[in-house]
Amino acid sequence: MILNEKMTNRPSRFLEWMSASPVPLLADGAMGTMLNSRGVSFDQCFDALNTTDPALVASIHRAYIEAGAQIIETNTFGANRYKLGAHDLAGQVIEINQAGAGLARQVVKESGKEVLVAGDVGPLGVRLAPYGRVKPDQARQIFSEQVEGLVAAGVDLLILETFSDLAEIEQAIAAARQVSDLPIVASLTFTRDDRTLIGDSPEKAVETLQAAGVDVIGVNCSGGPEQIWRILRQMRNRVPLARFSGMPNAGWPEQAGGRIRYPASPDYFGDYALALREAGACLIGGCCGTTPEHILAMRKALDRQPHESNWRGGVISTAEFELSPEQAELPSQFAQRLEDGRFVIAVEMDPPRGLSAHKLLAGASMLAEAGADVINVADSPMARMRMSPWAVCSLVQQNLHLETVLHFPTRGRNLLRVQGDLLAAHALGIRNVFVVMGDPTEVGDYPDAMDNYDLVPSGLIRLIKQGFNSGVDHAGAEIGQPTSFFVGCALDLGAQDADREIKNLRRKIRMGADFILTQPVFDPQIAQNFLNRYVDQFSPLEIPLLAGILPLLSPRHASFLHNEVPGIEIPEKIQVRLAEAGEAAFQEGIQIACELTEAVCPWASGIYLMPALNRYDLAAELIEAVRQL
Repeated sequence: MILNEKMTNRPSRFLEWMSASPVPLLADGAMGTMLNSRGVSFDQCFDALNTTDPALVASIHRAYIEAGAQIIETNTFGANRYKLGAHDLAGQVIEINQAGAGLARQVVKESGKEVLVAGDVGPLGVRLAPYGRVKPDQARQIFSEQVEGLVAAGVDLLILETFSDLAEIEQAIAAARQVSDLPIVASLTFTRDDRTLIGDSPEKAVETLQAAGVDVIGVNCSGGPEQIWRILRQMRNRVPLARFSGMPNAGWPEQAGGRIRYPASPDYFGDYALALREAGACLIGGCCGTTPEHILAMRKALDRQPHESNWRGGVISTAEFELSPEQAELPSQFAQRLEDGRFVIAVEMDPPRGLSAHKLLAGASMLAEAGADVINVADSPMARMRMSPWAVCSLVQQNLHLETVLHFPTRGRNLLRVQGDLLAAHALGIRNVFVVMGDPTEVGDYPDAMDNYDLVPSGLIRLIKQGFNSGVDHAGAEIGQPTSFFVGCALDLGAQDADREIKNLRRKIRMGADFILTQPVFDPQIAQNFLNRYVDQFSPLEIPLLAGILPLLSPRHASFLHNEVPGIEIPEKIQVRLAEAGEAAFQEGIQIACELTEAVCPWASGIYLMPALNRYDLAAELIEAVRQL
């Protein structure tokens, strides 16, 4: 059924309700989450259930109405020709959409309550040009087909949701306007960086959707309620008179026992119902991971305080989030752990010398299972040729979902390469970088290789924190959007010239360093004396410090480090303990490392573990022992 003339509709109850209501209208929550919880595999076509198992879909609609939802969305999120085609159902677009809308309307009628039905339209599942092969007019035709089916079956409004490409949602809006004059809620989803997947900011998004003439501008899916709240405030600040909607996920999804779980509880959503209203939302609801229990909690919260103009809940406050864009979100889980005061364990790994990263990934997986929080990936340690650390960081994060810290030496890089490498790292999803000078090439595989540099570590820290994280490069030119790097610096707690080391540290902190990784600590008292000296000259250390811990494997290993590696001095009593341990020296080394970790706990935010000779098995043993302390 393809209609040529624009469908006309009765005056919109949705817009009338929204204008008259002192509180946001409440929509339903997730459909896919509920279907999956009732035994439907994610491999199945959820939309086809409108015709193959309508009773199941109806039961979910009914549960949301009973929870207090005033708007239910049709089970048609993926009911377009492209997505249905993946299930050999491309010829049933109209049938499935009409069935979905008719089913929702029937449930509303049976409930006896005044509830509106929103036609749910999601992305096509294919990329539009120039990022894909689908042309804009083709996309518009596909959207038109789906919208026609929904409108013909009598939906009250259209919700275009979970779009990550402004160009695509513009075609969906154009298609909807071409077919009908129903109200349109146009909603985007954002990544952890508060940008769409294509890279557009909330400010650009709201201006684009406002210009497109939609009735409500929304944010859905994304992270949990806090991120939706933050993005809505940015949008409202840019276009104060627009109407907004917020429908968050129940937090960031996580895998547990082979299933996807969402951490945010119904009570948490109840608190944020008021927060979203405070941010300007006139329509709220839930997305992935939310259930009728989440919607019921939001209903109760709104009903308890129907006339409050400002949210006064206990989860967050407006003052708490009046921050600069750079501060608005901690850029990584590593940063969040340090911010929360949790004891962090970082482990250094060297990239492989050849093409295969299988052993490294296996080692990283074992370390994560033992309790490591983050993997530090070195860059050509000892100036020896190895795989690019950007590639290793990306492999670890993609395959193991474990965050990394990229070692970023200044040596051997000019300004062009430094900045290009930073952009590459950010594009790969790397947010934590550790700025160091790097080992001189004369000690490595290619002693005659170029060893020049344009920036010292403090200069690179300044470039990242005051330049890239503010959206400009070294020359002051815009880079499109700010980066969100969390930047570390190096410190030698046993430096011979402590005053000079303190001076360098102060410079790095002034430039914006976020955390510190130290050289290996073998004498906690020397380290404590250094920190006391810093406090006497200035104040307690302003940023978190991870103390370096290097497990010793044998007396020979200790002797080599003590005699041949600059900056490392191993007390005689430790060397004697290893010698007396005999064949059990490596176990004694683990015990010594545990004792050193316990000794640094009072003043360190965590440890930076450096396994020697790639003995990640011993590192895992140490991590487990430390977690028990």
